[in-house]
Parts: sequence; C-alpha cells; structure tokens
Amino acid sequence: MNERNSIDAAASPATATSLLAELRALGVGEGMTVMVHASLSSLGYVVGGAHALVDTLLAAVGPRGTIVMPTHSTDLTDPGAWQNPPVPESWWEPIRAEMPAYDPVMTPPRSMGAVVECFRHVPGVLRSGHPTVSAAAVGPNAEFVTADHRLPDGLGEYSPQARVYDLDGSVLLLGVGHGNNTSLHLAERRSAPADAVHRPQSSPVIVEGERRWVTYDCLDDDPSDFEAIGEAFAAAGYQTSGAIGAGTGHLMRSRAVVDFATEWMNQHRTWATA
Repeated sequence: MNERNSIDAAASPATATSLLAELRALGVGEGMTVMVHASLSSLGYVVGGAHALVDTLLAAVGPRGTIVMPTHSTDLTDPGAWQNPPVPESWWEPIRAEMPAYDPVMTPPRSMGAVVECFRHVPGVLRSGHPTVSAAAVGPNAEFVTADHRLPDGLGEYSPQARVYDLDGSVLLLGVGHGNNTSLHLAERRSAPADAVHRPQSSPVIVEGERRWVTYDCLDDDPSDFEAIGEAFAAAGYQTSGAIGAGTGHLMRSRAVVDFATEWMNQHRTWATA
C-alpha cells in the first residue's frame, strides 16, 4: 500500500496518542515482553510512520517491558537454492565468494518492513546471532531473548520465539495475520516427528574471526496452514483483537498460541518423513 492508499484507507490519521490508547485497549501493558509482527502500511496513515509506531510500542511496555521483533535476513543462504527470485547459475560462485558474513549490526533484514528496520536502530537493541532468522530485542529481557540462538532449526528450542514462550510473553500482530506469526514455527518444531524432513542450509558467518560458509540442518517449513490455525485459535477465544489505526491488532500469550498450534498440527498435519 502506497502513501496515497494509506490516506484513503483512514478516516483520520493515526498518531502516537491514538495508537497508545488502542494498544492499551488491546491489552498491551507496562512490563510485558512482546514479540511484535507489524505491517505499517496496513494501519493507514500514521503520523511519523515507523518511528512513531516504534516509539509508541516502547511507551506501551515502559522501561520494565521488552519489545522483540524478527529481523530475518533470508538472503544469507546459498544462491543455488534461491527461488524468489532465482539467479543464473553463473552467478553462484561470485555470490558465494563475495557475500558478506552475517553481522548483527550491519546485516539488513530482508522484506521485513519499515517498522523492523526502524526498530533495530533503537539505542540499546540487541540482535541474535542467527544469520537468516535473527530477532532484535530491547528491554530488561533482551539479552535472555537473543542469546544462544543456535544454527540448526533456528526457529526451534534455541530461538528468541522459544525464549518469549519461556518468559510467558505475548505475541502482537499489527496489521498482519497468523501467516506472519513466527511463533507458529516453534509449534512446527514441537509437533514434527523425529524423522520429519530436514534440509541442509548454508550461510556465511564469522567463525574464530574468519568468514566461512557453514552448513546446518533446518526443518522443511510449511506455513500454508498458519492462517487456518489462527482462525481456529481466534474462534476458541484465546486472542484479543481490536482496531489499530485503520488496521487490526491481535494480542495473545505466546504459550497459548504455541501450545494450541502444536496440538492442532498433531491432529491435522501429515508430515513428510525421511
């Protein structure tokens, strides 16, 4: 949605004051740990854009709260596996030779939106060490959330999503649905059988001060049922929804949605096995 469409979609501009009131009505309170997924354009015209929304989220949880956002950089993978879009095979070796190693400060997120890009520049923000599915966090729980993010199954038990679950934190969807809810990937890993198909993935990282391509295993993700899971979860009454600007926000406990999704997948999914 471009700026013209954002203006046309809104009866009035969203401001820091109105957004804070709407977040409060949704249930976002001081001291909470919240994993946020947001689409700025879906909220209509926001005065101050991403900067205002990030400031408002920080104000909503206050100095005792922690905000977390996924900062994925999915282009830090082997070009031979790229599909959206693919690149010519003749490009593979130059890309492998010259792709910079993942750097929590320098590496930009890919296709994560203006809110994430603004948030990762908040003073004091920490970013986890996974080259493709990192998360950034700021607040008292930031170090706990972002530390020890291991390469294999980067959205599994050693992920920021799992740490938010451990903290009994919340998931906040702003202008997006459960198709964007990365905590459902944690449920995937908890539901997957031991012989579920994994695929090797390679990324450039720094190992002992040197840039190296490192290969690690990842579960073969399938988010195609995430929206259906979200609909069932909402119908069960486990999330709160309300207006945020010209869009809709959804707030839920991480444990509630991950546990619900794990059980849903246990009942409804057929897994490809090795």
